[in-house]
Amino acid sequence: MTRKMTSLRSLATGSALLFLFAPTLYAAEQAAPEAPPVDARAWILMDYSSGKVLAEGNADEKLDPASLTKIMTSYVVGQALKAGKIKLDDMVTIGKDAWATGNPALRGSSVMFLKPGDQVSVSDLNKGVIIQSGNDACIALADYVAGSQDSFIGLMNGYAQKLGLTNTTFKTVHGLDAPGQFSTARDMALLGKALIHDVPDEYAIHKEKEFTFNKIRQPNRNRLLWSSNVNVDGMKTGTTAGAGYNLVASATQGDMRLISVVLGTKTDRIRFNESEKLLTWGFRFFETVTPIKPDATFVNQRVWFGDKNEVNLGAGEAGSVTIPRGQLKNLKASYTLTEPQLTAPLKKGQVVGTIDFQLNGKSIEQRPLIVMEAVEEGGFFSRMWDFVLMKFHSWFGSWFS
Repeated sequence: MTRKMTSLRSLATGSALLFLFAPTLYAAEQAAPEAPPVDARAWILMDYSSGKVLAEGNADEKLDPASLTKIMTSYVVGQALKAGKIKLDDMVTIGKDAWATGNPALRGSSVMFLKPGDQVSVSDLNKGVIIQSGNDACIALADYVAGSQDSFIGLMNGYAQKLGLTNTTFKTVHGLDAPGQFSTARDMALLGKALIHDVPDEYAIHKEKEFTFNKIRQPNRNRLLWSSNVNVDGMKTGTTAGAGYNLVASATQGDMRLISVVLGTKTDRIRFNESEKLLTWGFRFFETVTPIKPDATFVNQRVWFGDKNEVNLGAGEAGSVTIPRGQLKNLKASYTLTEPQLTAPLKKGQVVGTIDFQLNGKSIEQRPLIVMEAVEEGGFFSRMWDFVLMKFHSWFGSWFS
């Protein structure tokens, strides 16, 4: 096993990689203060880039998501648009099941006032789902994308499984009360993260503050879009009598993005206040740094039996870490190879070890150490020569270490 330590401050400033084999002295860690109390049944605050959970409470308790379900509805629609299966200018014929005033299940709920036989574009229906929280729009899009609500729900749960939402099951396309429908604060944060990353064009709609359809103007339900304290640019509210008041919100400050989730608050005002409080605390006391850029080399390593003698190893897209503000100078990293020696062939992106980030001598995060470019097998004579060198190295290498 190979284990080495490096100062990440040198990477952050662009200087050469520095290996430290002597004990390192660390400054006393300046820990962030505890998160403020949150008046919600369950909640979580997560950094988007690193995936770091900054604070949580009952984050794995299964609760009714209500209209937070529409985040997955939006995700499925976004994936269908991305794949070219549907287009924004496609015209959808509204069926009776999406009749806002004719379907008993929709009475008294949020709708965009669709009528049977209406011809409505996918773009308008999509905005109806995201901005107006239209339950009728969810049904219309589900029928158009998958042929039926049941088939669309199958897609929703399929994506939930792929995204690792292990405590989430959807039973409706809109989030109205249904037995067996549940999610958690953690799963909702992960779903929000996936929406932003996987279908950014879809997520961009979430920041729009209002939408007018059939001369009826409705504001976005997410009132944090108007906040002057945090730069919220999207996500979703959810409310039913059983669920209480839910909110997933995402905000940015500089290059940092946070995702907050509060579930089961008692009032509309509380969910917005508690979310804003969490986001403010996160931005004030933490920062997300990327000391190992996606295309940067973390370490060069000898490779045997290949068409080249060395391979560049890095973190790929996983090089970001979230730390207390002002602590970058105390951030270090070591790496461990899975095998004592690297042997060709090696595929680009292949995991060959682990990067361990430490803050003030304490391990805080681990990331896969991956191959940055493919290494093919070398020729016959090259491999024979490497065989001799490897044997020599194994016999006598310790003499020169």
